[in-house]
Amino acid sequence: MSAEAPTAEAVLEYLIKTIVEQPDEVRIEASGDERCTFSVTVADGDMGRVIGRRGRVANAIRTIVRAAAVNDETEIDVDFVD
Repeated sequence: MSAEAPTAEAVLEYLIKTIVEQPDEVRIEASGDERCTFSVTVADGDMGRVIGRRGRVANAIRTIVRAAAVNDETEIDVDFVD
């Protein structure tokens, strides 16, 4: 049984595609059983935009996606794959 979080995934995809310069290169893979983990891959030059200074943007994205996951009744982790 795989954990599903359609609301959280939609919110994550929207946020990432809004931030990056190449939204067509955004890839999100979901994995995990009890706790869903989203692995986010972006184009080479866009990872800095997603992480932000001192990781502030990445932490904000994680916070928003975890809040959206409440609707999906699951817990979420977001990993940014370089």
